[in-house]
Order: sequence, then C-alpha cells, then structure tokens
Amino acid sequence: MFRRSVWRFIAPAMGVFMMTLSVAQAGSVPAKIGDEVVPSLAPMVSKVLPGVVNISTRSHIRVEENPLFNDPFFRHFFNVPSQPQEREEQSLGSGVIVDADKGYVMTNHHVIDKADEITVTLRDGRHFKAKVVGDDPESDIALLHIDAKNLTAVPLADSDKLQVGDFVVAVGNPFGLGQTVTSGIVSALGRSGLGIEGYEDFIQTDASINPGNSGGALVNLRGQLVGINTAIIGPSGGNVGIGFAIPINMAGDIMKQLVQYGEVRRGRLGVYIQDVTPELAKAFDIGDIKKGAVVAQVVKGSAADKAGLKVGDVIVSVNDRPVVDSTDLRNQIGLMRVGQEVKLEIIRDGKHKTVKASIAAAQERKMQAGKINDLLSGAELGAIQEDHPLYGRVEGVEVLDVEQDSKAWNAGLRKGDVIVSVNREPVKNLAEVKQAAKKSHNGLLLNVRRGEGALFLLLN
Repeated sequence: MFRRSVWRFIAPAMGVFMMTLSVAQAGSVPAKIGDEVVPSLAPMVSKVLPGVVNISTRSHIRVEENPLFNDPFFRHFFNVPSQPQEREEQSLGSGVIVDADKGYVMTNHHVIDKADEITVTLRDGRHFKAKVVGDDPESDIALLHIDAKNLTAVPLADSDKLQVGDFVVAVGNPFGLGQTVTSGIVSALGRSGLGIEGYEDFIQTDASINPGNSGGALVNLRGQLVGINTAIIGPSGGNVGIGFAIPINMAGDIMKQLVQYGEVRRGRLGVYIQDVTPELAKAFDIGDIKKGAVVAQVVKGSAADKAGLKVGDVIVSVNDRPVVDSTDLRNQIGLMRVGQEVKLEIIRDGKHKTVKASIAAAQERKMQAGKINDLLSGAELGAIQEDHPLYGRVEGVEVLDVEQDSKAWNAGLRKGDVIVSVNREPVKNLAEVKQAAKKSHNGLLLNVRRGEGALFLLLN
C-alpha cells in the first residue's frame, strides 16, 4: 500500500530550522522529542479542522423503465410485479465554513447538485440540515446556510499571492472516511482548458485529493484558505498526485454574488478572442509581449463595440491586472457584475491605449426553467439547437429536457418543444421568457411548436 509522509524532503539542519520557523510564525509552538525540535503541522491543522465539514446528500432519481411496463394489460397478462419508479441516491463530500456568524458553508456545485436533502456534519459531531443560498455550475461553486451557533470559519488568504512550490494542506472527507489531512505543494497555477468547468483557473497540487474531498479546504501553512478542492486527474478515479482547487479569490467573488442574487450574473464584453502567439505578436507589432488576448471579432452593439474596440486589438490588462491569455480574460470579465465599469489596456498598431467599457449582461444559453417560474419546474430551456428541425425557421426557446412527473411534464411540455410565446407575448430568448413570465400572476399560457404542429398549454 502506497504511503505518503507529511514531509517529503531531504534537507540539512538549516532547512529543518527554516521549516520549523515558518510553523512557529503561524502562531504555534512546534512539537519536541526531548530537546530536539520536530517540525509538525498539527498546531496549524488543529485550528483548521473545526472549519471543515462533511456533507451528505440524499436525492431521488427516477428509474427509466420500458413503456410496456406501464401498460396494465401487459402487466396483468405477463404477471409483471409492480416496480419502484425511483431510487434513492446518497453521496458524500466536504465543505468549508467561510462565515461563522452567518452560517455560510462553501462547497462544490457537483456535491449538492439535484440533492433533495443536504446534511452538514461538524467536527464536533453536530448535524444540521442545510439550505442552498445559491450555486454556480459554471465555476462549480455552491454556498450553503446552516442555522448553527459557535461555528469556526477558516480565514481566507489572498490566492493571487500563491506561488508554485508553496506548501499546502488538503482537508476533506475522502471516500466517506471522515476528516482527513494530506499535504503537498502547489504544483502549478492558472490551470485551464481542462474541460472540467466552464470557468477554469485552477490551483494544481500533489496533496492527496480523492472522491469525497470535493468542496474541502486547501490551506497554506498559516491555516488560511487558498482554494476549494474540486477535481483530480487519475486513470482509476483515485489520487495520482494531480489535483485541482478553485482559487479562493475567484470563489469569494462568486460567493458575493450568490449571497446578493442567489446566482452569478456574469458580464459580457462582446468579443471573440484568442491567445497571443509569437506569430501574432509579430503581425500586430507588439514587440516582446507574449501575454494577452487578441480580439478576433467584435459583436455589433456590444459593450466592446460601444467602447471602440477593434479587430486586431491586443488586450493586455483589465483594471491594471495583466491578462495572461484568452482564458484569463474570459474569467476576469465573466466574474464582473453587469454595469461595472472596466478599464482595458490594449495595444493597437504597436501603440498602447486605454479604453473604458461598461460590462453588459451575458445572454444565457440555457437554464432550469423553475428559476423563471415554479410552474415550469422540471424543464430546462435554452436557445434552439442547430440540429433541431425548426432551427432557422422559427424564433423561440427550445425545451432541452423535461423531468418526468415534474410540473412542466404534467402540464404537457416535452423535450424538443419550442416555446414561441408566453402569455401571448412573442419570445426569442430566455430573457424575454423571464420578462413575460414576470407579468403573470394567474398562470402561464404557452404557445408551443411541436414538430410541424402547434398548440397552447395552460400552466396553473
């Protein structure tokens, strides 16, 4: 069985002394064996553990079955016994108390996704039912609230100051074992393009992270939260020394919006961008600059268009923060609030310029319709997909999915339907569906295109 010691290094006496000093500076007295000082993470970890919680969820999943089993004659003739139409699923994860006074617990979206019941278990054994304040699938962050007293929060660090090689400690609930502590270093920063989440700016670490660690804490040697453990890369689903955490600065910005709105309202600049390459740097006469994002297209009428951005501009900083690449720019803009003023430093024709833009609302591509109106619960709506038979022929919003026996399903909505009007108001996108639905107090009247036909559905 592979085992990993807390400290994996070979160092002279001075190295041991310096490591001991760093722990002592955290406000703790190192352990001793006789007169010999022995480096230990125990004093720091003891302060962090009360702020890391175990999360368990229960959800009910509908079991798909052959339509014949729903036929009374078929069931009677073949003596088919009654089958349960749903099963209960349980899952385990971790979370971090980030505000002790308000009872806020941060975790991953995928830990609590579709959960009917969420239970938070504290270090001292207390159990609390948790409510979801808000969640953001794009960044995989969720914020929970528990009604509890005498909580201990993990203090937040400035993750922008993290460096490759810094020692870090991961705390979580791997495989449901209970609180477990592992250590390692920061292996890399700014990892993106992994396809794990919509917005990626991961801290990579070799501190052991396994299933169940999701939502747990990644802390520095001062016991400060630097990241939320989220994902691993491993051929067997277990740890092989490549784990990823969401930087706490990014998670903290998301938390502020979840507290205020219950969701993340992402901004939109209105540009299509790509990374700066040596060839593009030469073509656009930007000298030795190797970082930034090249504007490949400007959307007409967008914030970028109104600000005067042009194709070929190279965006090198946002509000004086350098832009590393196109993914970094997307993350920075995507976490800004609608209406926020932003200062962009660009290079155009070899000259530096500064332009200001007002961030616009990002057009949503899909969403759970229950957030629009409870009568639509169970349906997922979005833009009409290119492979839909009505794509390019009608304007409206497609029903991307419908859960069986949900309110939307029982009202008659089906996957593939295209909603062309709500309460007799034509709708072209999700924003217009929201607007039309808000005006209704006695139900929703939907005009739906299904195949080559059309029908009205009344939801009340």
